[in-house]
Amino acid sequence: MDEIITDIEIDGSPEAVWAVLTDFEAYPEWNPAMEIDGDAVEGDRLEVTMDYENMRKMTFNPRVLVADRPTELRWQGRLFVSGLYDGEHRFELTSLDDGERTRLTQAETFRGVLVGFINRRIGDDVEAGFNQVNEALKRRVENS
Repeated sequence: MDEIITDIEIDGSPEAVWAVLTDFEAYPEWNPAMEIDGDAVEGDRLEVTMDYENMRKMTFNPRVLVADRPTELRWQGRLFVSGLYDGEHRFELTSLDDGERTRLTQAETFRGVLVGFINRRIGDDVEAGFNQVNEALKRRVENS
């Protein structure tokens, strides 16, 4: 498994979804599985902490590759050094129904010599964590 892809449809515009997705300071109010410190600015580093069920808490400092409001937020992180276990994480927002709804795709592409070994152990839990975040984001947008 070198890529994990999840998606969900949200009753809200891409702008509304983007506003919640990139308001990192408000994550403790709605996001049970992820904390992010920093700003969604291309080239900046973030501090991302993932606390998915059945996994130990992980913190890493990816660099923002794309912050294209309101369509894509993408960052790249790595485990220790480049080439071991690198991940390119993305949130893609696709407008549906003339902008009334949004398809959120949350995905990560993995590269490096440890991908097979690590993803066999945690891949299903990571996918479940992505879905947990997607559901929480949907609730937050739709109940705002």
